[in-house]
Amino acid sequence: MYAIVDIETTGGYANGNGITEIAIILHNGREVEGRFHTLINPQQVIPAYIASLTGITQEMVADAPVFEKVASNIFNLLKDRVFVAHNVNFDFSFIKHHLELSGFELNTKKLCTVRLARKVFPGYRRYSLGNICDELSIVIDNRHRAMGDAAATTILFEKILANDADKHVIKMLKGKNKEQYLPPNVPTKDLDSLPSTPGVYYFYDQRSKIIYVGKATNLQKRVRSHFSNNDSGRRKQELLKRVHSISHVCCSSELAALILESNEIRRLWPEFNRSQKRYHHQYGLYSFEDQKGYLHIVIEKKLPQLIPLYTFNLLHEGQVILRKLVRDYNLYEAFCFNMMGAEPSLITEDPHSYNQRVLEAINHFHSQLPTFAIVDEATEKPTCFLLEKGRYYGMGSWETHFQQTSLEIIKQHITQQSDNDYIRGLIHQYATKYPERKIFFN
Repeated sequence: MYAIVDIETTGGYANGNGITEIAIILHNGREVEGRFHTLINPQQVIPAYIASLTGITQEMVADAPVFEKVASNIFNLLKDRVFVAHNVNFDFSFIKHHLELSGFELNTKKLCTVRLARKVFPGYRRYSLGNICDELSIVIDNRHRAMGDAAATTILFEKILANDADKHVIKMLKGKNKEQYLPPNVPTKDLDSLPSTPGVYYFYDQRSKIIYVGKATNLQKRVRSHFSNNDSGRRKQELLKRVHSISHVCCSSELAALILESNEIRRLWPEFNRSQKRYHHQYGLYSFEDQKGYLHIVIEKKLPQLIPLYTFNLLHEGQVILRKLVRDYNLYEAFCFNMMGAEPSLITEDPHSYNQRVLEAINHFHSQLPTFAIVDEATEKPTCFLLEKGRYYGMGSWETHFQQTSLEIIKQHITQQSDNDYIRGLIHQYATKYPERKIFFN
């Protein structure tokens, strides 16, 4: 028993938009059993471009019922039937969300006629409702209106049932078939190819551009979770609409996946990633030489094009470090803070003599920063993550005899990667959690 559904809305995601029209056609697999249709007052403004597309205006819905008034009827029509729609996750996310707001919990199986049409009628370039109906000579009366599109989807569904020699409908309805949850444009093989191991996954749009990067301890399970819940937020719905394919890279451990994810986000700058797209520490300690040959050590806001001696979030933290270096190595405040102490023009000490003290101060400071490796032995081939003088150096395979080897030789077996505050934080957290996996070097 099926319920073939189409809705018109005020926008593309459920938790910020309303339904303006709904049509439900009840079908028993052989013929239509009943129809339900109503305009709905969304209790918000219908954007002009939506009104132009659908023909549904503010005046038309002014006296229509709000969703809550028809929610009970809609729930009763849908609760014991398979929910069928063209791009089913869109319609289902709206109706489920608005039913929940009205006190009803809809949990029913779904079928997507986009995915079914691709399987039963392969070879067409596009499978939007308008295109596939043109290909199959299905006339759509009253396009972009709920009942017109629902009626066309019903004819399409009947053709799918009649030509489904390989029983795709039965396969999709059997148990919790993963295809029910996939976005309409994602091939099933992309999900099937994902292993149950740590790694990084990539979502691509129609033009094969990476729009999202994520990490997982279990790639198969994590990617499925993106599609198995009906998050009604704008970003989630837009991502599901845009994703067309998936790829992945396996990693040796969760830590390796976290580090690769961080590097990839900063390298690719994917549209749908929010975190890690900014520098986490606000300030840096920098060294430079002026026109007279004197070395300066100064605090500046984080400069992405320069490598800092050290980074920190609080200005006060940097000032404490710098004041200690000034005091311990008799440095000129005028060359460190640019805001206090003697005027540079009054300093007569030879630059070479002064710079020696500055370099000693920097070397001492760096000597206080840790150099250690984290050896993750959770995998068959242990992986090494190296921090050198407080900076992330890179990762590589680890052999037991490396522990008696010099740091320079170990670095030859490590692939150098970009350093950033987030990765350093990950390694320090991991080292705190697993201190026995931490190996120090002089």
